[in-house]
Amino acid sequence: MGPKFRAVGDPTHMNIVVSNVKGGVGKTTTSVYLAAVAVGRNQGPVILVDADPQGSTAEWYDADPIEGVELVEGPSVRTVGKAMNREDGIIVVDTPPGEGTVVQAALSRADAVVIPTRAGGVEPNRVVSTLGMTPRDIPAGVVICSARLGTNDLEATVEWWTELDVPVWGIVPERVSIASGPAAALSSEGLEHYGKVLRKAMGKRR
Repeated sequence: MGPKFRAVGDPTHMNIVVSNVKGGVGKTTTSVYLAAVAVGRNQGPVILVDADPQGSTAEWYDADPIEGVELVEGPSVRTVGKAMNREDGIIVVDTPPGEGTVVQAALSRADAVVIPTRAGGVEPNRVVSTLGMTPRDIPAGVVICSARLGTNDLEATVEWWTELDVPVWGIVPERVSIASGPAAALSSEGLEHYGKVLRKAMGKRR
């Protein structure tokens, strides 16, 4: 018997996949904050899935557990699929870099895809690759992490995505990323910024 899939648009359940084929762009920070702000936004549970073999999300969670958030570890297609096939709750999946089977499995089950990136450099090409892996009927938005506000790089990056008709769901200041990590508590500023990202993602659920 094949896996049980829930109905598309189920208001009690949402799969949010945090993905970028490039590493070091803020996926873990984004995943942890999204799970934290999801608590209380839904009648069901909040599940944070660490699908990255590096285990950065699990390390952060173990150092400072988030009340109301359940952690699921396991970088395998089976583990990710089982978590995302739940019938209720908000599931946030932190995917590994690259284009492996775990990433593809997560993207295929997503209700919305959040793509952390940074301003400047080769970052846009990596986002385009991630968008290319994302099924066309699944909404996706960019979150610019570690943003240096008021810089030409940031302005050019926002303009780039606007021209490509890719929505920018958030711009997270550099100071939020610097203050983030297992040794630090979640900042009120970070929660505010990622709360806006969550609202946009949930508003776009397929």
